[in-house]
Amino acid sequence: MTTSPTPPPAAQPRNPLHGLTLEAIVNALVAHYGWAGLAERIPVRCFTSEPSVSSSLKFLRKTPWARDKVESLYLYMLREIKRSPNSRPGT
Repeated sequence: MTTSPTPPPAAQPRNPLHGLTLEAIVNALVAHYGWAGLAERIPVRCFTSEPSVSSSLKFLRKTPWARDKVESLYLYMLREIKRSPNSRPGT
């Protein structure tokens, strides 16, 4: 008798972080705020001193509290963009 394969994880249609990599989140924040703006909002060394995506990812993967702050800022950014009257045409 064969066992059935494990079912795929349930879809999370209301979770805006579902399916996003940490790298994609950092890149989106840098594109929106720039490194200086990101460092102003989350004052950690990987954003303030010689910032790069690579060094930021290393730090954020090791530091859960900082990753939580980055994810929270990303969600805030999405709400800010959605509320903006100058959001992209067609949205």
